[in-house]
Order: sequence, then structure tokens, then C-alpha cells
Amino acid sequence: MDGSTRRIRAVCLLAAMLLGWTSVQAAAPPHLRKQGCATQLIVDDQPFLLLGGELHNSSASSLAYLDKLWPTLKAAEVNTVLAPVEWDQIEPVEGRFDFTVLDGVLKQARAHNTRLVLLWFGAWKNSMSTYAPAWVKKDTQRFPRAQTRAGVPQEILTPFAPATLAADSAAYRALLAHLKQVDTQHTVLMIQVENEIGMLPEVRDYSAAANAAWRAPVPAALTAYLAAHQQTLQPALKAAWQTRGARTSGTWAEVFGDTIETEEMFQAWHYAQFVEALTAAGKAVYPLPMYVNVALNRPGKRPGEYPSAGPLPHLFDVWKPGAPSVDVLAIDTYFPNFIHWARQFKRPDNPLFIPEANHAERPDAGADAFYAIGEHDAFGFSPFAIDDIKDGNSSLPQAYRVLKQLAPLINRYQGSGKVRGFKAPVSFDGEVDTAPQQVRMGGYTLQVSFNAPWEKLAPAEVQTRGGLVIQSGEDEFLVAGKGLTIVFGSADGAMVGIEHAIEGLDDKGRWLNGDETHQGRHIGLPGDAYTIQRVKLYRYR
Repeated sequence: MDGSTRRIRAVCLLAAMLLGWTSVQAAAPPHLRKQGCATQLIVDDQPFLLLGGELHNSSASSLAYLDKLWPTLKAAEVNTVLAPVEWDQIEPVEGRFDFTVLDGVLKQARAHNTRLVLLWFGAWKNSMSTYAPAWVKKDTQRFPRAQTRAGVPQEILTPFAPATLAADSAAYRALLAHLKQVDTQHTVLMIQVENEIGMLPEVRDYSAAANAAWRAPVPAALTAYLAAHQQTLQPALKAAWQTRGARTSGTWAEVFGDTIETEEMFQAWHYAQFVEALTAAGKAVYPLPMYVNVALNRPGKRPGEYPSAGPLPHLFDVWKPGAPSVDVLAIDTYFPNFIHWARQFKRPDNPLFIPEANHAERPDAGADAFYAIGEHDAFGFSPFAIDDIKDGNSSLPQAYRVLKQLAPLINRYQGSGKVRGFKAPVSFDGEVDTAPQQVRMGGYTLQVSFNAPWEKLAPAEVQTRGGLVIQSGEDEFLVAGKGLTIVFGSADGAMVGIEHAIEGLDDKGRWLNGDETHQGRHIGLPGDAYTIQRVKLYRYR
């Protein structure tokens, strides 16, 4: 080979290497993509099942403190950490941004092969404005507060102040611009816009600007949405609107009635519009998926007794047209009735993502994860206070280990109707419904119980059990979780037998011999660990 040929080949090899490097770098930023009736989070052009944990509010504000937490976070088996970015920390002086801490968090996450979801603590955090910079807090003329009906200012910035929106948006844009520049590895997957927005202790803001907006006409964008979605509106909103003749013009009281429910809708619209402007400004710089979260309302409580006007299910039809750039209205749930709320947040126009699934050390955390992912195609699950997990005080690490093994199959079959999740429903008062559940998958019926026939379990034990089933072939299923007993039947009346059931997987992804079928009667998952079984069925008469 002469020198000229060698040089040509060397140039071609270098070009190929550069082309490969460029293609890796050119992977699209994280985004959401529909697959059947599911929505998946796409990271580096592949579906990503987010198995996360949210830090305590201050844990990521000190790099030295965060650095000590990584052994705990890795032991929790998370692949993603949810961490706040605080407005007062990144912009202590107006217009001067300091991303030192954020850059350190990114560096630590990459060193531990962990992704991040960032929580923007901007104008509001848990309704209040405690994370606004001092230069915002002290200038109440430029950045006015929300007021009670009696005119008492609150520690809550009003959404009716253009200067507040402009300042919050400028900081948010700066955050996204910095991420676009420094995070070419796509360590950050999503951004939470504000945190648990809601008005307290009143149903709405009664400042002068808010009262003027209350007397103004209802925005045409809202009434147009309501007219186009009449068949699917939340019942209370539909009744209020139609009772008044489905008016498309007039003040809020004229269109919907002068009620506390209308006042909450009014406040929700203006919160949503603030968030929409913030989200659109951020996406114009770097279009990561963005979501808002919400504190739930307790039974029997009136708006203002809970954080009023957040993106709660009864206000979805206000938030959806009010903040169309927001990708997900996400659930923060600390109540026992997890299933009740998860069902409401999964809609054709709203995928299920659970950034705060109660406390991480709860014994039913793993079962909730299996249920949400299996039954409602959740693309992510994350309990709060992941840094509190200690050896043996949570079911989550073992559950996440099994879900990581199943992730390729879950991602493959999500949205196809071939994945179902199971968990015993619990009421708000803590009553556990231990009744078996029955579903149909393909040509088979599955009766799923949360205890074996010989077990006598207390309701609290049943509450910790749950799992999912994936139909991977016409007669083949994967069953995973803890404490499930599944009896297979046939939709056409044929008898169903278990051809074989194999336990797995080990830490190298290999299937292991052995099964628990009670002499062919059913598939049983032990109640003391999360496990997987691969099952093949046959029919006979």
C-alpha cells in the first residue's frame, strides 16, 4: 500500500469517526412521544423508564452535602434524581446568574451515571414565595403580593403582576440557556415549572389587579375550549357552564355563576397563564419536557382550605387550555388512596407521571410503582425524600431492581393493552379492598388475588403487595411483583393449564429454574420479595 492510499484511508477513517461522534452528539434532546395509548419519555432516541427519587428541598443546595448522599441514592436503585433549582440561589442579584451549584450537581450526577429532573422553585413553592430572591421579596411595589378578601397581603406573589412574570421568566430562560450549553450529555431529562401552585388561605387573590381581572370578560380561549370539549368536561364545570346556557361572553360570574367554584376556576386560569408564559419562554430556548405538579385536596375541604386553583383533576379543563405548552399535569400524592388519584391523572391528553409518590421509605412504595407503570402506562415514578432510605426500611430498591430488568419489555409493550398493573385499592381513610381483581388479556382471563389461599393477612400487609403482567406472546406472560396469586382462565370456556413457569432473572439477566404454581393451580409470587416469572399456557378440553 503506497503512502497516498494510506493517507486516503486515514482521512476516511477519521471522517467516519467524526461522523459517528457527531451522530451521538446529535441525538435529540429528551422529549415525549406517543406509543399507542401511552406516552413515553425518549432519552438519546430510546424509551426511558424513569425510576426516580426526589431529594429533600435543601439537599442539592450544597455540593458537599449532596456528595455524601450518593451511596444512599445508588443503594436506592434510582436511575434519576429529582432536585430543586432555587431562584434565590441562581440570581441573588438581579440580572447576575450563578450556576456554580447546578454545574456541580450535573457533574456529580454524571459521575454516578444518574439522570436528573430539575424542579424550578421560582415564584412559588408549595403555594408560598419563599424561594424568590430577596430583591423580589423586598420590593412589594414592583412585585406585589396576593391579598385576602380583607386586604391582608400574603407571602405569595400575585400572578397578576407583569413585573413578576418578567423577572421569573428571565431567570427561567437563563436556566434553560445554560442547560442547553453545558448539558450536551442530556443529563437533565425534564423540568418542573414552579412547585405545587395554589392560593391560601382564600379561594383566590383579592388584590386590586385580581379584582379587576375578575370583572373582566372570560377569555375566549377558555370558552372555545369548553365548547369544543363539551362531552368530556369535568361534571361540575360542565354543569356550571351549561346551566347558564353555555355562554361564550361575559364576566366570570355571568358565564359560570358567582360561586366559590367559579372563583377557583378564575384563579386557576391566571395561574395557568403565568405558567404558560414561563414554559413557552423556556422551551423557546431549550425544549425539554416540562410539567407542573399539584398538592391534592382532602375530602370535604373547600378551596383555600387546600391550595386552591392548582392543576387538580376538577380544574384540568381550565389548566389544559390555559397552559398548552405544559406537557404533563403531574400528581403529588401523600394520601392512602393512591389508585383513586392515579386513575384521574391518566387521560388521553395527559400521561401519568408521579414526581412525588408519598415518602420513599413507605412499605407500599414499590407496589405503587408497579401499579402505576403497569396499569396506567406511567413513564416515571418518584417518591419524596429518597435520601431518607436506609437499609431495609423501604421496598423501593428491590422493586426498582426488578423494574430495571423489565424496562425493555415494558417500553416495548406500553400503550398496546398488553401490560396491566395490580394493587389493592385503599380508601382515604385507610380501608383496604382485598377483593380479587379480574382482567382480560388476549384470549385469557386473569383473576388476581393479593394473598395465597392459605394466607391470613392483615389489610396493612395486603396494601404492600402489587405487580404487573405483560403479555409477551399469544400464550406467554411475564408476571412480576410481590404477593400476587394469579389464576388463568379462558375467554372461550376452554380449560387452561400451565405449560411451564420459570423464575428469573438473576443479576446477569439469566432465567433460573424453579416455579411456584401450587401443582399447576396458579402462579404465585412470594409476599416477601419482588420477583419475576415467565409463564407459558396451554388450553385443553
